[in-house]
Amino acid sequence: MRHLTSLNEIRSADVREILNLSSELKTRWSQGDRPDILKGHVLTQIFEKPSLRTRLSFEAAMDHLGGSSIFLGRKDAGLEGREAQSDVAKVIGGYSDVIVLRTFSQQLIDDFAKYSGKPVVNGLSDDSHPCQALTDAFTIGEALGRIDGVKLAYIGDGNNVAVSLAEVCGHLGMAFSIGAPEGYQLKPAFLKSLKKKFPKLEVEQFADPQAAVRGADVVYTDVWASMGQEEEKDSRSKIFANYQVNARLMKSAGPKAKFMHCLPARRGLEVTDEVVDGPRSIVFPQAENRMHVAKGVFVWCLERSV
Repeated sequence: MRHLTSLNEIRSADVREILNLSSELKTRWSQGDRPDILKGHVLTQIFEKPSLRTRLSFEAAMDHLGGSSIFLGRKDAGLEGREAQSDVAKVIGGYSDVIVLRTFSQQLIDDFAKYSGKPVVNGLSDDSHPCQALTDAFTIGEALGRIDGVKLAYIGDGNNVAVSLAEVCGHLGMAFSIGAPEGYQLKPAFLKSLKKKFPKLEVEQFADPQAAVRGADVVYTDVWASMGQEEEKDSRSKIFANYQVNARLMKSAGPKAKFMHCLPARRGLEVTDEVVDGPRSIVFPQAENRMHVAKGVFVWCLERSV
């Protein structure tokens, strides 16, 4: 059974297959063709964290493919101790063909993959954000006409998004650099496992954001305080003040560098309006592509052909 619990758990060939499926389905969608290859299939989404793009992209993707979707919050799904999580997973699996979870705990996603009996997709956890990173790679390929050899520079907290971006770079032959303050960079244990899985991956960490973006094809950022870190918002705003992506930083990357953000953006904090709305921003095509990549993920998980 195929799960997408993290990018560390699948092969590079799987990543490329998902991207190829997504590309074919997007091309057909742009031509007005929405093949109902998942007709009669049911998607169940279980969210502990709110979302705009994640929920809508997965629901729209399943609808376009002829299926239907059900949405459950944490309380609705019985994840507050009403019954054993393994029992919840088995019950939901009995009603579903594929399950998406957006959670705090990676362990919850792994448990659903173990007990539900159905393909499980990580819609986000505190540890990783694989569908976002797949979408980012897909968008880079569209915008630049290539993926292999691209340098992706990430500026900000070494969070779940940064982790999955580093992994997708390893899968696809991109170079990865991160500019973050000391104490907020990628953890040594993660870097060790990353290099073990992807020995050819070029990955660099810098405390200086200018150094991190030098020579980059893409400059990427995310919020400085993620969901669950609200109490740290003010302190992080001070710590990351020099890591704002603005016109000056984009200039250091070079005149052709594109800008990406997984959204929602805190305009005026991690990025300026001038950059988000500027001619080098591909933020909104990136957001739309969440839907197209979701289709590729579903078709890959369920082992269907297009």
